[in-house]
Order: sequence, then structure tokens, then C-alpha cells
Amino acid sequence: MSWVSKNRTTVVVVAVVLVAAYVFYYAANDIAPSMFVAAWGYAIPLVLASLVGVIGERSGIVNIGIEGQMLIAAFAGFFAAAYSGSLLVGVLAGVGSGLIAGGFLAWTTVRWRMDQIIAGVVLNIVATGITSFYYSPGEILPGLIPNLDIPLLQEIPLVGEVFFSGRSWIASFAIIAAVGVHLLLFHTRWGLRTRAVGEYPSAADTAGINVERLRLVNVTLAGSLAGLAGVYLSMDASSTFERGMTAGRGFLALAIMIMGAWRPLRAFAMALFFGFVNAIASQLQQSGLGVTGEPSGFLEWTLAAITSPQILATLPYVAVLVLLGLAAGRVRPPGAVGQPYVKGDQ
Repeated sequence: MSWVSKNRTTVVVVAVVLVAAYVFYYAANDIAPSMFVAAWGYAIPLVLASLVGVIGERSGIVNIGIEGQMLIAAFAGFFAAAYSGSLLVGVLAGVGSGLIAGGFLAWTTVRWRMDQIIAGVVLNIVATGITSFYYSPGEILPGLIPNLDIPLLQEIPLVGEVFFSGRSWIASFAIIAAVGVHLLLFHTRWGLRTRAVGEYPSAADTAGINVERLRLVNVTLAGSLAGLAGVYLSMDASSTFERGMTAGRGFLALAIMIMGAWRPLRAFAMALFFGFVNAIASQLQQSGLGVTGEPSGFLEWTLAAITSPQILATLPYVAVLVLLGLAAGRVRPPGAVGQPYVKGDQ
């Protein structure tokens, strides 16, 4: 009960959202299930990518390079699987490339003390260049990542259908990762030390924590989650690779991290929200909303412009801008985020 009283607002919001979701699920049973399924499918890589940002910034490192990490992992995973004929090799290659990219960012920002924003931008540029130059069309995967049905959990109305039925293991892992990172971050010694080096690195150093080593390890290992997000995009969600297929998801994940107040479970909830906004946009496009035929008059031209597929596709990003504006001043980042640490500095 003490936890409920401390998190009363969160509990109320979750309860209201669940009730609204179930009301919509049963009231619009012809479209609601497919919309919820599509929302979770869109949110999976955002959950994994936002956790990369949470771990990095809780450690004091700004990771602008999540986009590049995901892109190079999607590329490496897809073509490794296509050329080797093994999905396992593809997954390992994707996750491994994410680790390498994370290690690159960690080394340049922690050891070399490069500006963290510039290091992330460099990573994004390098990833875009490599994947574009070495891209080879016409390759196919040797198979599909098998879907899983979780016994008992898949029988739960709405929740089971969306989260625990007909999804690959990557989807299940995204849920486990969000819960796991939350528990590790707020209920373990590692989490306490990570938050310490992200808030007060000099105090953490005085307490005997190796600030540089912890930041190096955290940012590098977080790259595996970005790698898995990239693997999902090219080997699960689409079964193909295209240039620039991450389409800004890495930057969207950073916005989700901020609106989730650098907390894994809140970031998970925000990723679901943007997934649902994207599902709404897709449903509006499919429903043929707007003016049929050639518009005539100012009102019809305006309605046609607002309901055009191009405008509707921007809904998730408009929602990001609106919520970022609302969140401004209401959430506080870790105290030492973006600041290189030099032993002896106060």
C-alpha cells in the first residue's frame, strides 16, 4: 500500500488507460484488435531503443547515435543472415554490431572525451554511409523468425492477444528488458552506482566507484539493445533491408526517454502511446477519411490537405513535439548528463 500511495497519480493514470483500452476493444471490435496489435509492433523497437538512451543518460552519456546503432545492426543482421543462411548468425551479427557501435561511442566520449553530441552525429553519419554504400538489393532471408504463443497469458483478453500471441521472442524480450532494466536501475547496487555516476560523478569517485569504467561498460552493453532493435526492423517487422529504414526511430526513442523521465517503465508506456498514435494514423489513411474526388472550395481544399496520407503519417512526430513542449520544465535530466568526467575535477 505504501507504494500505491507514493505513486497514486501513476496508478490512477494506468487504471484509466486500461479501462479506456478495454472499452474501445469491446466497443469497436472490428478495428480495435488490429490497431492494438499494430501499435505494439511499432512500439517494440522504440522500447528497446529508449532503454539504450535511459542506460546511457543515467550513466551521464548522451547517446544521439541510437539511430546509427539501429541502422547498422539492421544492415549487419539482415545480410549476415542472407549470406550465411542462418537466422541465428544474423541475430548475433546484428546484436554484435550494436555492441561495437556502442563501444565506439563509449570510447570516444569517455576515454577521448569527445563532445557527446558530435560523437553521436559521427556515428549516425558513418552508419548511413556504410549501409548505403554496401547495400545490395535482391537478398532474402533464409526464413522467418518464429512467432511465440505464451501459454495462459495469451488467453487474457486484449493483453494476451496483443503482447503474448503471434509475436516473436524479440517482442517478449522487449517487455522483459523494460521490467529488468527498471529493477536493475532502482533495486540493485549496479543501478545505484549507475545513477550516482550520472548525477554526481565526483562523489561517486570519492566513494570508490570507477566512473570511467562503469560508463564504458554501460554504454557499450546498452548497444546490444539497439542492435536487437535493428534486428527486429530488418528480420522480423519487414524481413528486408532498405536504406535509411530506421526512419528517425532513434531520435523518437530519445524523445520517448525524456517524456518517460528517464525511467524504463514510463518510457515503455510512452512507446506504446506513440505506437497507438501511429496505428491511428494508419487507420485514418485506410478509412479513406477526407474529400473524395477533386476538391472544390476553400473548406474542401483545407480538409483534403489535412487528411492527406502525408500529413496523417506525421501524427506520431507532431505528438512528440506537443508532448515534449508539455514536458519541458516538468522533468529533470540526470545532473551530470553530457559532461565528461576528469578524475580530480569537482
